[in-house]
Amino acid sequence: MVEPLVVGRADHTISRRQIDPDALKVLYRLRRFDHVAYLVGGGVRDLLLDRHPKDFDIGTSAHPYEVKRIFRNCWIIGRRFRLAHVKFGTKTIEVATFRCLAPEPEAAADETAEQAASGAARGRGPIRRDNTFGTPEEDAFRRDFTINALFYDIATLAVIDYVGGLADLRDGVIRAIGDPNERFVEDPVRMVRAASFAARLGFRLDPAVRRAIARHNGEIANASPARMTEELYKILRSGVAAHTYRSLLELGLLSWIAPEIARGASRALWKSLEALDAYRRRFKSVPGGLTNAVLLGSLATPVQPLDLTPRRRDDADTANGGIALGRLPVARRDVERLRQLLVLQPRLVDSALTPRAQRALLHRGAFDDAMTWLEIHGGDADAHSRWRRLAAGGAPATRRRRRRRPRRRARSAAQQRLGDLDERHDDAGGGQDDQHE
Repeated sequence: MVEPLVVGRADHTISRRQIDPDALKVLYRLRRFDHVAYLVGGGVRDLLLDRHPKDFDIGTSAHPYEVKRIFRNCWIIGRRFRLAHVKFGTKTIEVATFRCLAPEPEAAADETAEQAASGAARGRGPIRRDNTFGTPEEDAFRRDFTINALFYDIATLAVIDYVGGLADLRDGVIRAIGDPNERFVEDPVRMVRAASFAARLGFRLDPAVRRAIARHNGEIANASPARMTEELYKILRSGVAAHTYRSLLELGLLSWIAPEIARGASRALWKSLEALDAYRRRFKSVPGGLTNAVLLGSLATPVQPLDLTPRRRDDADTANGGIALGRLPVARRDVERLRQLLVLQPRLVDSALTPRAQRALLHRGAFDDAMTWLEIHGGDADAHSRWRRLAAGGAPATRRRRRRRPRRRARSAAQQRLGDLDERHDDAGGGQDDQHE
């Protein structure tokens, strides 16, 4: 049993006014039903650093289906470890039961045959012992880094620290909980997260963490490809992508994750990522314009120019549509959207487009992505402003052409003579009629 450091309300800077009101509702209601309920993880870290948390996650002694009985707006997700998602409109508050390390037989029983075979083939692999419920102390020790293992107790308004996270937060250090050699083999993605946290917070890596990454960076090849792809996109949305990718290259991780990017890293790549970061930092939260297509292009096109020639629907250069990030999956729809937005760039900077061509561009599916790309990488502020005005004001006006009345065809000489005879005949007949009257 480790005696935690408990910092009372008078000695820390977290105020309930800084916490999302819906997260407070969940915390208070869990307490009302006699469950322990803490704000946990990155939310506590960011509040102590006076940063706006991206998420407000909650740890509790309540089991997932107990949480569901308390909240009607709750959904249970996960297979290996159940999580409760409490929904407030489009917002989700994640509620996790405190976890502990399960004994080895239970961990082995939890593995599927495929996972066990994969681990046996490698001789070692991710350790799956985190599938049973535990105490707050046990939960703190199973987390990745000390600065992410801090708890805020809504009952006492105190910050609880079992692992020395407050000292590392004060000193600006990314330190693993436990032996980093073991922790990085358990979950290789932790090495990427260490580099990402250091870049985002301006912290330094603990020497033991740096040595463990140098020793085990090849383990990143054992990480889930889908999870690694999502991690790369998360970094690109962070506002510190250039710094983080430089760190991944320096630590030897990028060569294992995306060797094409590592081999082609140059001034063009860093300039592209710096432009992306400058755009992201203009916003408090991630703007909707930073779609996967824009992010993918910012990372990959400085290294792998994309073929922009017209393509048929059944064309297939490669399985991922022409962009390669090692063995990581790249959605073909993202590559195709990237191709479309790049094709539009020359037309967006063409000031001589006709109103009809302008209207056609405004209705293209990739127009919004193309505008974001133009703003980040286009270097033509006038063109961007012009298109913003056009998009805000609707389709450009077109002057309506006056339709001309068809001209009467000239009559031939024969038609003229016949017309004269008809007129004389009509005159004669008309006179006879007058006499009869």
